Amino acid sequence: MINRIKNAQVVGRETVEVPFSKMRFEIGKILERTLFVKKVELKNKKSKRSMELTLEYTEGAPKITGVKRISKPGKRIYSSVLQLQKTKRPKSIGIISTSKGLMTIGEARAQGLGGEILCEIW
Repeated sequence: MINRIKNAQVVGRETVEVPFSKMRFEIGKILERTLFVKKVELKNKKSKRSMELTLEYTEGAPKITGVKRISKPGKRIYSSVLQLQKTKRPKSIGIISTSKGLMTIGEARAQGLGGEILCEIW
């Protein structure tokens, strides 16, 4: 999903369509809340559910310039609240899956939660 967004921004598209899943929708809402995308909408077609993301640009440059996937199917990365660190890049967010749902690393630290670190977006 993140790579679709990144590729669409490189080409200069205004919107991108992504297949729907609950996790992708939650990631989309986090990106909308942190101003990496303008809007996330659900689209229902006959038998397919998808999401349409309206992309954000600053002075013609895409907001999302890079993505690093941290936890992978072959090697899951878990972290306690004490081990959670701020992201190394300025103006970046880390997305973590906790027992209370998906959230940014900053929100998880504020609530005292640990979990699986999914990715970092800058």
